[in-house]
Amino acid sequence: MSAGMRVRLISLAIAVLTILVLVQATSAADLTNKELLGKFLFFDTNLSSPPGQSCASCHDPDFGFADPDHNLPVSQGAIQIRVGNRNAPTVTYLATAPDFTYDPDTGASKGGQFWDGRAFDLVEQAKGPFLNPVEMHNPNKKLVIHDIQKADYAPLFKKVYGKNIFNNVENAYNAMADAIAEFEKSPELNRFDSKLDYYLRVDKSVFTDQEKLGMEIFQGKGHCLGCHAFPVGSTEPILTAFGYANIGVPINPDNPFYTTIPSINPDDGKIIDLGLGGFLQTLGLKQKAYEDQYGKMGMPTVRNIALTAPYFHNGVFNDLHTVVHFFNTRDVTEEHWPSPEVKANVSTVVGNLGLTETEEEALVAFLMTLTDGYKP
Repeated sequence: MSAGMRVRLISLAIAVLTILVLVQATSAADLTNKELLGKFLFFDTNLSSPPGQSCASCHDPDFGFADPDHNLPVSQGAIQIRVGNRNAPTVTYLATAPDFTYDPDTGASKGGQFWDGRAFDLVEQAKGPFLNPVEMHNPNKKLVIHDIQKADYAPLFKKVYGKNIFNNVENAYNAMADAIAEFEKSPELNRFDSKLDYYLRVDKSVFTDQEKLGMEIFQGKGHCLGCHAFPVGSTEPILTAFGYANIGVPINPDNPFYTTIPSINPDDGKIIDLGLGGFLQTLGLKQKAYEDQYGKMGMPTVRNIALTAPYFHNGVFNDLHTVVHFFNTRDVTEEHWPSPEVKANVSTVVGNLGLTETEEEALVAFLMTLTDGYKP
């Protein structure tokens, strides 16, 4: 047997084992056929070019469905020397995000996907990474669908979307994104089983005094609710308002995107991430309409935040203590924080909260209760 044949057989065996494991893991969640298909697509490493990268590569379930590589501030693509310009956020609880809206008269924006809101909904978001040159690097939709047709779950794809679904590449590609979005709406990514959830629905004695203090600060002195909504009486808070804000995050000098190849980043180290404003600028709006949104990034849920370091769109901070201290003291001169990456439109809601060290530690302790999978 040739070396090439052995490699192909090993690859096939790994693929079959992966699908068997996924099927076994799915039984408890009771996924529908469409959700199960979406799960197969989400974890399939054969849908990148070259093979080896899946959605789960940057959204690993063991890391809150965020990037597992805490040594890189941004996410690495199928081609190892290429990286994206942003840190991959968690995809848990994104199913609850409303479709993207923007009112040019008031400047109010809400919902959508990606840090800058450029994807209208989950389906549009799922289409993007497969063709992105710094993510899954496929040259076109036809190649993606060709690889899906060869997969062991192809019969399930036809069962869900019809036996002729592969006859039209555009329809099949849309169906692929629809299935992935359906999986992201499933109970596996929307578990509501953290320690906070247990506290809210079952037993309030489960919180320590420090965690209770942290929750009080989160709901009051910490000014967290404007971005990470926690409605009174809610038993399943999403902990995001799905809005956009510039909170003055500094440039990350360790971002390898600055020195990537010119065809991907022609501006090298001079590039500034304009966030929502940069996306709106592509829509042909009046100058003030998009300039007033420069630097604003989507407000992520803080659920599973203990697992999803590094933090913010550019991965500039590596631990929660630093994040909380930044929110607390960003505008305190003696702290010497670097200047914001985008100096316009910086929120003044945070930056000088006056939290003591004890209160900062309590807030971190509360954030640690937001991890899915709590067992009392």
